[in-house]
Amino acid sequence: MEKAPTLKRIQFLKKDYSRGFIPDVGYEAVKYERGYLESHLKVLTRHRQQDNYIHAGVIATMADHTAGYAAFSLVPEDHRILTIEFEINFLDPAFGHALICGSRILREGGQILVGESEVFNQRPDGEALVAKAIVTFSIGTHSHILKKVH
Repeated sequence: MEKAPTLKRIQFLKKDYSRGFIPDVGYEAVKYERGYLESHLKVLTRHRQQDNYIHAGVIATMADHTAGYAAFSLVPEDHRILTIEFEINFLDPAFGHALICGSRILREGGQILVGESEVFNQRPDGEALVAKAIVTFSIGTHSHILKKVH
């Protein structure tokens, strides 16, 4: 049986999840399991597009970033992950007050991981699945990834 992430690893993932522009958007990681992560976003006016729906870019970023940290929970501590492919289907307009994203890894092993994200919109009348994404990641050490780039 696969072991759950240690408390130390969860604390690292939680801190690392909220780096860069992610806290500016307002995403919050709330549930960590091995190969699974759930994130939340309280929707503000700045997250909406011109017709008052939640912007597709907000939803897509949430799906990608949350899946990335579900993947990150599976790799050794000296490794990193990078998105190499991303496909998202928007299933319903998002107009409610919050988003919830659940991401899980479907395939692990080797240097490629495949994950899926489901993004739900909390609305006055309940919850609706508004997007589903498949995300593929490459795994490597930081120095190995930098060698590929340069």
